[in-house]
Amino acid sequence: MTELKNDLLLKALRGESVERPPVWMMRQAGRYLPDYIKLREKYDFFTRVQTPELATEITLQPIDQVGVDAAIIFSDILVIPQAMGVEVLMEEGKGPSLPRTIKTQEDIDNLITTGVEESLGYMYAALNLTKKELNGRVPLIGFAGAPWTILCYMVEGKGSKTWDKAKQFAYTQPALAHQLLQKITDITILYLIEQVKAGADTVQVFDSWAGSLSPADFKIYAQPYLFQIATALKPYAPVILFPKGSWYALEDITGSDASGVGIDWCITPQMARQLTNNSITIQGNFDPAMLLAPIPEIKKAVTTMIDAFGPQRYIANLGHGITPNVPVDHARAFVDAVKSYSI
Repeated sequence: MTELKNDLLLKALRGESVERPPVWMMRQAGRYLPDYIKLREKYDFFTRVQTPELATEITLQPIDQVGVDAAIIFSDILVIPQAMGVEVLMEEGKGPSLPRTIKTQEDIDNLITTGVEESLGYMYAALNLTKKELNGRVPLIGFAGAPWTILCYMVEGKGSKTWDKAKQFAYTQPALAHQLLQKITDITILYLIEQVKAGADTVQVFDSWAGSLSPADFKIYAQPYLFQIATALKPYAPVILFPKGSWYALEDITGSDASGVGIDWCITPQMARQLTNNSITIQGNFDPAMLLAPIPEIKKAVTTMIDAFGPQRYIANLGHGITPNVPVDHARAFVDAVKSYSI
């Protein structure tokens, strides 16, 4: 194993003291980078995801061009429904669609929950190759979608602002919803363990649509499954849970087996620290839209953010994914501002 030259991210997740916070950005490998756009014009989305050489090239772009402290493998959360036998279409600029949604017991019974070693082999090959190419420069992050978020897509069939169909499914057929959530959880655990074996140093679980649930429903439909994943992965690698929009769960997450928790920009650093009692590493919570501000403003806002969280047990990141309209030099200014932060 090549020794890591920059292990700030892993130190922060272990709660060890660091000379400055580590920094990376969600969706850092992708749509705002001109080199990525060139590849997008040549290859369709799932070709980019399923070709290890392309996935590796895309994963490395922000390391070389923006200077982040970690690489996150280029992939998509919807590879899990695909591995379960559900068709997923991805149209540029339109987002995902799943032509056949999950409605009945039979639909759930027909889902495949084994063989992720074969069906998602391209992902492990990409991690393996990326790990070699990184040559210890920075840690490599693997990831998966959270069970509730994956259920949302499998039941709704496409993106939504309110996820009414998914919630209706959970409220009217709770037994089926829990069966589906458990199946997604089981395959996700296998998938993430294989990612660690293939080279991921840590994994993040994206619960992008957790914020559509009330605090009471989050405890029923999201939290138990997130915690199962964190517990199962704990012997393998540190886990970062990111239930976007669910700040109310911070206290509970602090008591889970997760090493880190991602937060969006709708909660203050002070409140996040208070709810977590400073005993879990917090990641976030820069508003991605703020990257469109003038560069001096970005740098000032970054310093203010780190001051508010404190530099220890903290990973500087955005509160959600970087948007395609962010200029590369603005993304770099964000990263540079964190790197030049002095304790």
